[in-house]
Amino acid sequence: MFTRMVAMLMAGGAGTRLSVLSDYQAKPAVPFAGKFRIIDFTLSNCVNSGIYEIAVLTQYQPHSLHRHIGIGRAWDLDRQRGGVYLRQPFMGRQAGDWYQGTADAVYQNMDFYVDKRAEAVLILSGDHVYKMDYRLMLEFHEANAADLTVAVRNVPLEETHRFGIMTVDAGSRVVEFTEKPRNRDKGSLASMGIYVFNPAVLSESLTRMRSQVSDLDFGKHVIPSLIEQARVFAYRFEGYWVDVGTVHAYWEANLEMAQPVPPLDLYDRDWVIHTRDQERPAAKIGRHGRVLTSLVSNGCVVRGTVDRCVLSPGVYVSPGATVRRAVILDDTWIGPGALVDMAILDANVVVGSGAMVGCGEDFTPNLAQPEWLDSGITVVGERARIPAGARLGRNVIIHPERSEGDFASPVVPSGETV
Repeated sequence: MFTRMVAMLMAGGAGTRLSVLSDYQAKPAVPFAGKFRIIDFTLSNCVNSGIYEIAVLTQYQPHSLHRHIGIGRAWDLDRQRGGVYLRQPFMGRQAGDWYQGTADAVYQNMDFYVDKRAEAVLILSGDHVYKMDYRLMLEFHEANAADLTVAVRNVPLEETHRFGIMTVDAGSRVVEFTEKPRNRDKGSLASMGIYVFNPAVLSESLTRMRSQVSDLDFGKHVIPSLIEQARVFAYRFEGYWVDVGTVHAYWEANLEMAQPVPPLDLYDRDWVIHTRDQERPAAKIGRHGRVLTSLVSNGCVVRGTVDRCVLSPGVYVSPGATVRRAVILDDTWIGPGALVDMAILDANVVVGSGAMVGCGEDFTPNLAQPEWLDSGITVVGERARIPAGARLGRNVIIHPERSEGDFASPVVPSGETV
């Protein structure tokens, strides 16, 4: 087994498919399952797998992510030898620029694994929710004397157009790679965006290709070029893994965690998901409060009805309010008699008394973002204030920091944006 391993974690994505949820923060920093952030799952996988040399490559809106990770204490990464290193793009006298692609980000940080004399380089993404023991993949990589190992899983054929699809032989060696195929004849073995590289092969490939391609990407450029030149193998992963990069996927995966038997056990003491905890009092359910099949985080106060929801820390649900099938982020206040249904409310939102967020049977897709909002979910951005008595339909977007005066009418029809 390798003794010197490093992980390079991609955390600079803008997350545009999450709509207004990523306006002020990178996708890996978006809260998930109440008290966690999306990046917590990958960081926890690393430390639970015994990997303590981790470079987090950030770029888009990194401040919230940097505050969350800090010096890595929550993950036992505040250590004298090893730990977590937050790396942003820079401009220097001789080198440095914005990251132009996933592989370009690693190219600009090659010194990290070179200086540490790494025997294996683990490339990870910070925006997936899963539990994975990377040691098993590293053992597979070493046993096959691989130059590159790609973690793969089977996906439904109708979803293969979203992934890089691998074709493998009987020995799991990759013989073909097709990025987001339009037809379904390439199989269903999808890349998970998790790679183990031989450091020398990685350095040579990045250096050679970076001189030819500026927006260097692992899926588009690096992996296809290595299949014929190097030993590339596919490591099959059978556990739960989800890309929460769309509004619907994010909403659905959150609510799945609140089910009596969730697809991912957040209470597993043998594989703890670590996070930077918020010092808040215990959740409080009032005399007339009612909570059904939900996750309710510390600091929440529920005096109304919460049904099939996920509440992040500090959410307040007033008497007479009903919240169902919703994801409510930190410190949002839901007024008396309000209704929130099939919605995502970002942090510090105020829902006025008697307002309805997500109502009616009209599921017209959002006119501004039809490709991201078409399943009925209404999304309210950070620090927005919904007027008392307002009526918001389905697939509505409320941009961050909108106030009562920004609403031309108390009724916002389905598919509209404020």
